[in-house]
Amino acid sequence: MLHFIQNDTFKVGVDSKGAELNHFVKLDEQLELIWQGDPAFWAGRAPNLFPIVGELPNQQYEAKGQTFHMKRHGFARQSEFELVEEHQDKLVFELKQNEATLAQYPYKFSLLIAYKLTGNKLDITYFVRNDDSEALYFSIGGHPAFNVPLYPQEQYTDYFIEFEQEETLSRYLLNEQGLLSGDTERVLEQERVLPLHHDLFRKDALVFKNTKSQRLQLASHTNPLRLELTFEGFPFLGIWAKPNNAPFVCLEPWCGVASSEGDTGKLEEKEGIEHIAPKQAFERTFSIEVL
Repeated sequence: MLHFIQNDTFKVGVDSKGAELNHFVKLDEQLELIWQGDPAFWAGRAPNLFPIVGELPNQQYEAKGQTFHMKRHGFARQSEFELVEEHQDKLVFELKQNEATLAQYPYKFSLLIAYKLTGNKLDITYFVRNDDSEALYFSIGGHPAFNVPLYPQEQYTDYFIEFEQEETLSRYLLNEQGLLSGDTERVLEQERVLPLHHDLFRKDALVFKNTKSQRLQLASHTNPLRLELTFEGFPFLGIWAKPNNAPFVCLEPWCGVASSEGDTGKLEEKEGIEHIAPKQAFERTFSIEVL
């Protein structure tokens, strides 16, 4: 079910399934910023990734002495969340463990996802509480897809991503199973601007680790509008689109990353895994601002 928040300039819609951002509309132009999930390209819009980011070896892992199966990016994106708080400018959704989650993830938890609209900025906050009697291991991240181009007279290649700081960045390559292969490929050399073109994604997502920048902008050479993503506290960043000329790009802040080839399979040893003690909590916020 869709729920909406709105102010004078923007309207935001969030689906209770997956607590997924479905709409971010600039009202004066009726301009939709979020990709609308055309299944001819990709049916997602802005899934929330929990309790893993990326792929597991053979889609399985070990925890609490048992082997569990879980699909890429975890189960939250397919789960029905409860709307627990609703205001004109804020929505909060909650997912707790249930029979379906315990079958693939043996932990008691509460995951809250909050959307707060302030002026031209949307804050998306993840709050994970450990309701178990032992340490909780998890990853979490965003996967918002933005329409590119935004205007009909534009081309995909009019767009670029500009990092906050000059970066020397290598992408960490994924194999055919979606695991980190151990290979890297240089993308930027003391540069801030990454031009967008569909060949960028021939080898799957661009996966970056520990960028100096905590902020980037999606911009066009042909219109003045910029979308700024702020992701402080997220050590990994994914940039992705389907390589079939799909008219969108995903800008993905992650606390976690896909498993590597040769991974032990133990959840607590997975690269980028977060953990919190019993009755403790974890919180991260990323924001999308229209400039």
